[in-house]
Amino acid sequence: MSSRKRHSLRVLFVDDENSIAELMRSELPRMGHTATVRQSPSAAIEAVQKNVFDAAIIDLRMPGGSGWDVIDYLREHSPETACVISTGHGDRDDAIRAIRMGAYDFLPKPVSLFEISNVLDRIAEKKALQNKTVALEGRLQRVEGRSNLIGTSMPMLRVQKLIDRIAPTDSAVLILGETGTGKEMVARRVHEQSERSAAPFVAVNCGAIPENLVESEFFGHRKGAFTGADSNRAGLFEVANGGTLFLDELGELDKSMQVKLLRFLESGEVRRVGDNEPFHVDVRIVCATNRELQQMVHEGQFREDLYFRINTFEIYLPPLRERLDDIPGLAMHLIARHLKRENVSPSILPPETIRALQAHPWPGNVRELANVLEHAVILSDGQAIRPEDLPRSLQKNSGSESGRSGSVGSVPFGAHSEGVGLNRSIETGPRTLRQMEEEMILRVLDKYHGDKPQAARELGIALKTLYNRLSQMTGHRYAG
Repeated sequence: MSSRKRHSLRVLFVDDENSIAELMRSELPRMGHTATVRQSPSAAIEAVQKNVFDAAIIDLRMPGGSGWDVIDYLREHSPETACVISTGHGDRDDAIRAIRMGAYDFLPKPVSLFEISNVLDRIAEKKALQNKTVALEGRLQRVEGRSNLIGTSMPMLRVQKLIDRIAPTDSAVLILGETGTGKEMVARRVHEQSERSAAPFVAVNCGAIPENLVESEFFGHRKGAFTGADSNRAGLFEVANGGTLFLDELGELDKSMQVKLLRFLESGEVRRVGDNEPFHVDVRIVCATNRELQQMVHEGQFREDLYFRINTFEIYLPPLRERLDDIPGLAMHLIARHLKRENVSPSILPPETIRALQAHPWPGNVRELANVLEHAVILSDGQAIRPEDLPRSLQKNSGSESGRSGSVGSVPFGAHSEGVGLNRSIETGPRTLRQMEEEMILRVLDKYHGDKPQAARELGIALKTLYNRLSQMTGHRYAG
């Protein structure tokens, strides 16, 4: 009984036959729905003018008018109402017209109560899913807000200016930058400033999908197309229809999927696994990678023709160490988000704490900064964050300005600092980007006691990428 109440619909039933009208006045409430029964098109239109209906079941042939008049009125004034046509005089042309007008279903008479109940249950399920989606989107919008890019440094102003220019177009965009710099945030910003902003933004990590499932995830599949395909499934391109598909870690795609992606970019068509006929989708592609695609092209690992197709516009997102002046504002934003507030007082970040943050090289970029500040907020209990609230690797920088010149010491890793030169002292001078990246990887692996899947998630890279990076490092404790 409670299930019926949860899925109750407001139903308009339109039929001129007295016996059917009376039957539905009693049966629709027994099905758990609120019923409004009318026996002429004019009376039905008058009811629509006064009420909002979730579903309408409409006979086509009635004295004094046609059910098409009611459907036309609903399309214009209540497009959210699901229309079901029920008629004893319908033919193939009527069915085609119904489909073109967006009717939910076409039921030839005589119609059983079971058929009516079944179609209303399907409409109720669709409405419940739509309502849930709207609610979740509203909650997400309240929590995250728009994808504002924080920063007034020259590198970030250049990024925002480029987004402003290219977002209104439908051109492909390639976002380049190190892990943790916020490439998905930039992709969302491109989508939000485009004419597609009301349509879906679908993000996918290309390196996180098993190779044998990539095609199915991208393009969908038919029931029975392969073992385990027990139902039809829409792919990500189909889900993103009308909107933007963000392909993160594009460099992880194998050559066969690179060919299929290129084919879509050239034709706009996709084909579900197991289907013979392709179909068209309208999707803008935005890609991102932390890998050197040009080098991969030279090495034969990435298709040159695909590289040129996805690289109509290129956005380079600078690492955090190249925009240290943005750290105070970015840190305030991240602290407010962690505390679930709209803003926080500047006093929460004393000058000595800001100096410590700006002296750090941030190999993990904004993602690392967010983790550091979460750590600090918990220790400070939401009060002013002191240097001693920061992780140990940042505390020694609280009085140093050396981070602005890029000459910072290595991060201490305690008892587990063997391998990869992690015991370098501050006197050894600047480290290379690769050294900082290796240290960050080992630091996160230490945090999760060697759990590689967990570490990959925090680092924002695919597990396969993490294994590749570890294989390139020598003498470390997580080999094998």
